[in-house]
This record gives sequence, structure tokens and C-alpha cells, in this order.
Amino acid sequence: MDGGNQTEGSEFLLLGMSESPEQQRILFWMFLSMYLVTVVGNVLIILAISSDSRLHTPMYFFLVNLSFTDLFFVTNTIPKMLVNLQSQNKAIAYAGCLTQLYFLVSLVALDNLILAVMAYDRYVAICHPLHYVTAMSPGLCILLLSLCWVFSVLYGLIHTLLMTRVTFCGSRKIHYLFCEMYILLRLACSNIHVNHTVLVATGCFIFLIPLGFMITSYARIVRAILRIPSATGKYKAFSTCASHLAVVSLFYGTLGMVYLQPLQTYSMKDSVATVMYAVVTPMMNPFIYSLRNKDMHGALGRLLQGKAFWKLT
Repeated sequence: MDGGNQTEGSEFLLLGMSESPEQQRILFWMFLSMYLVTVVGNVLIILAISSDSRLHTPMYFFLVNLSFTDLFFVTNTIPKMLVNLQSQNKAIAYAGCLTQLYFLVSLVALDNLILAVMAYDRYVAICHPLHYVTAMSPGLCILLLSLCWVFSVLYGLIHTLLMTRVTFCGSRKIHYLFCEMYILLRLACSNIHVNHTVLVATGCFIFLIPLGFMITSYARIVRAILRIPSATGKYKAFSTCASHLAVVSLFYGTLGMVYLQPLQTYSMKDSVATVMYAVVTPMMNPFIYSLRNKDMHGALGRLLQGKAFWKLT
């Protein structure tokens, strides 16, 4: 297809949220600070869990993988974003844009699927505590995580390959921070009906089904907690789910602000909502999981004191 070949040799211009030099400087330092906080926070979570044998349980196994995903998620977008904010040349190659899109789409899906698996872990722990060790065996945990990776890789691959069929013959200026699905489809001048149909169909499978599963799991968890006779027991049971519930709410809340609207109405003002799920959520996850968790407090304390570091080395 001639239009496709023409597109492959082209570049996009990532102009960001503002073309004002003063605002770009403010955005640069803001995103640099958020990136550093995200990296440090998630690395500390990974090191703390890896170094403390008491945290070698299914819940923390999935939390480590969630932190890895968040780490790669922000690294996929923010460094290029920082370069663009400091540089006069804001071009990104067609191949680079599709690569960024692939990892963005795949890692969002992976984040979502891991959160669903973590909901299942909490369901088994609270509703079937006597069978937890056998039900959440190491083999099952690895299998569930492998399925998360397979589905997310396929999800990203499908949408990236479909994007290669799209022709961009008009303006290639992206008033945005990175190559995002809806923005690219808005710039297309070819028929995107197939892309939109597949986006809706696969989105229902990869996001709505896990969300429904999480809602069902928490409905049963709440019912089980209400049956606990003591107030202390209820608080202890709920506290093990509170962090996960907060992360799920933040993730789906920000994601819904961007994608629960028609493609035709999507505009540059939605970049703020996208920044929320692409930057703020990965930054907040380590704080949410460590603030109310005494085991994490202890592990982080030992790590920062250097005791756990020597064990790792």
C-alpha cells in the first residue's frame, strides 16, 4: 500500500502539552522529579521484597512484578518526554513511535492483568485461608503470571500491527507527551473502522473481564469479612486488601477518564488524564503498598539500614 510506505518513512513531532519555553521548563522538572520518585520507589519495593524471606509469598511475588511493570512503563515514555522538553528537535521516527505505542499498550494491559491476579490471591487468602498454601502454589503463581505476559504481549502486538495499516497524510504534529493510541488514530486519514472495532473488542476482553472478576472477588471478600465476629479480625482482614483496592481504583479511575468516551470526542485536553495513568499511578503504587503495610515497613527499614543489602550481595 503506497500510503503505508509513505508513512513508514515519516516522522511525528511530539510537541507536548505546551510550546511555551517557560511552561516546558516547569514540565521538565516536574516530570523529572516524578520519574526519579517512581524509579526509586519501585526499586526499593523490589529490593525490599527480594531481600526479606518473610515476604516471599504469592502476594509479594505479584507485587514485585507489578513494580517491574511500572518501572518499565514510565521508562518507555518519560525519558523521551524529557529530551523533547529540553530539545528544539521534537521529532520521533515512525518506527520509534510504534515501538513506544507497543510497550505502552502492552504494559498497561500487563498492569491490569496482574492487578486481577492479585485480587484472586486476596480472595483465596480471605475466603479460603486454610487452602491458601496449596491453592496459591508456586507453580500456579508462575502460570498465572505467564498468562498475563502472553495476553499483554498479544494485545500490544495486535494493535501495533493494525496501526501499521493506518495512513497519516496530514499534519503529523502531536500536541501530546508520547505516542498514544487515540491520538494517532485521530491523525489518521485512512479508514480506521477495523482499528476501532478491534480496540473495543480486545479492550472488553483485556480490561472489562478482569474488572468484572475483581468486582466479584471483592464482593465475596466483603461478605467473608462481615462474617468475622471480632472488630479486630475484620480490620486485619480488610487491611490486607486496602492497598490493592486503592491501586485498582486509581488505575481504573484514570484509565476510564481517557478511554470511556467516543474516539471522535477525544482531544488534547485529555492529556492530563493520560498523564495520571501513565505517570502518577506508577509513582503512587509503591507509597500505597508501603504506607499501611507493617511487613513492608519492616523490610524497607532493614533495607535502608543496610542489613538486607549485605544479604543480597
